[in-house]
Amino acid sequence: MVGATLLVVARNNERRTELADAGLAVLAREGARGLTHRAVDREAGVPIGTSSNYFRSRADLFDGIVRRIGERLAPEPAVLERLGRREPSRELFADYISDIVRRMNTHRDLTIALFELRLEAARRPEVAQRLTPWFRDAFAADVAFNTAAGLPGDAADIALFHYAIDGLMLDRLTVSIDPDSAADAVARDLVDRLLPEADCAP
Repeated sequence: MVGATLLVVARNNERRTELADAGLAVLAREGARGLTHRAVDREAGVPIGTSSNYFRSRADLFDGIVRRIGERLAPEPAVLERLGRREPSRELFADYISDIVRRMNTHRDLTIALFELRLEAARRPEVAQRLTPWFRDAFAADVAFNTAAGLPGDAADIALFHYAIDGLMLDRLTVSIDPDSAADAVARDLVDRLLPEADCAP
């Protein structure tokens, strides 16, 4: 019985993940207004009513999508291992920032969906209530990682990089002021210009 229960849980989790991915696709393509349970069911190719069994409300659907964005945009373990073997330095910090930009630029649908969620949070307090803790926890985790890794930059510096990277990605995903510049080069320029020299002293 225990094995059967675990199998059901695994299948339920797999289906929940599939539905969250379908929701991400709808959100990125059609915006928040197009995100309905029916649209998610169609995108996932499942019977109408399936997604509402896993995500009872639209707010629950947003929750599932936010969690899935976090999972899919997470750093690759091999990249973290490779970077983690190096000594803390300004160059290493720049490589971490470049990896964030690379992931956001590679998974453009995820990044667009994330921007759509933030816009929806500006319109709907119930979405902001769900999204705000996730963003603030993610920021706190970034600061904690930076500190534990011995990298230069404090919480205020990390916040500046969040603002700058969000702006860079919005530029690249919409109408760019300089479409010919490489995102990686811009990311490294941000480190040179935003990170105080004093923070980089050995």
